[in-house]
Amino acid sequence: MKFFHLLVATLFFTAFQSHSQVHVDPIIHNSKERYITTTIGYPVLGTYAPLNQKEPITVLNPDGTGFIQADDLSKQKINWGIECTDEGVPIFKEGFNSASYTFWYRPNDSEEWYYSQFSIHFAKKKMFLMGERVKTYEDYNVQ
Repeated sequence: MKFFHLLVATLFFTAFQSHSQVHVDPIIHNSKERYITTTIGYPVLGTYAPLNQKEPITVLNPDGTGFIQADDLSKQKINWGIECTDEGVPIFKEGFNSASYTFWYRPNDSEEWYYSQFSIHFAKKKMFLMGERVKTYEDYNVQ
């Protein structure tokens, strides 16, 4: 009976630990391996648009897919992620009331990965993608 309880407890903690780990994907850019994740501790997912405009937009889904809409409003499906270590720790530069990350994306019809800036401006509660597209967010980390 003790063995059964030990087995159940082990399975429970293994499942809990594997569920709580950040998903990391390796990518290759210019013959160098890098790592990306969609989880950085802030609500990156969602729709980004230029200030005071409805289009063109970029949509980031939780599974690392989404699309980028060009100025002519054509849509291109993408895979995306934020650069991190091989253990899933986001790589960023800290600024005054901000943090800057590297946003990686690959169009579905291409094998090439491209990068751009992703930044979070904490005082304004805004996230900027590719310099011009923005999203307002709620900070659930503040207590």
